[in-house]
Amino acid sequence: GFFKVSVLICVIGIVSLSFLSLYHYFLASPYMKLWEVEMEGVDGRLKQELIGLGGVQRDTSLLALRLNEIKRKMETHPWVRSVTLERRFPHTLRVVVEKERAIALILTDRFFYMNPMGEIFKEVDDSDEMDFPIITGLSTTGGEMGTQLTSAARILKFLSSQKGFWSVNQLSEIHFRKGGEMSLYFSHLPAEIRLTCRDLPSKIYGLKRVMGHLRENGKINLVTAVDLNHPGGILVSFKKS
Repeated sequence: GFFKVSVLICVIGIVSLSFLSLYHYFLASPYMKLWEVEMEGVDGRLKQELIGLGGVQRDTSLLALRLNEIKRKMETHPWVRSVTLERRFPHTLRVVVEKERAIALILTDRFFYMNPMGEIFKEVDDSDEMDFPIITGLSTTGGEMGTQLTSAARILKFLSSQKGFWSVNQLSEIHFRKGGEMSLYFSHLPAEIRLTCRDLPSKIYGLKRVMGHLRENGKINLVTAVDLNHPGGILVSFKKS
């Protein structure tokens, strides 16, 4: 029995050493070297930044790459939402990047970008694009701010499906008021549009009808505010004659 156990241990040791030697051989083998990084989702400067951030170097063995570590490092980039890595033997690392997408600017003490999920993901630099609707009046309380950002993202998503005067391209600002109300400001209209997210499609439809009627009557430039939350319907305020 002792002899059999000893033989078994020797066999296991030999097999383990063989696998270890084979692993080290492949680590040093030129047939397993990294020659190319295929990256989907980004290109140009951002691609090079991610390669540098992940510490990916040419001629490194594909087997030696620590994919979880590279993924963690790449996902620290503010413009990256997620990264998926895959070894493609013999010479390629495939990287699929989900890039963050800015749909609005958040104004607190500084400017930040907000994505379609209502999440703040990056402070705006001097060289960054600024042509987005601005969200102001946010609460300083984390929970309440999160609710406000979710509401803003919902409004922006709905307006992105609209065309003409009431599309998201015409929206200048979303300002949060007390009690959960919001004020929208459009570039073509020097007036405040007050609303909440409740029954949003119906409210925007009513806004289109009322403002279309005022435009036909030549009174659109006299409007100072439109309250879509009024219990009796839509309340329009005009400049004093």
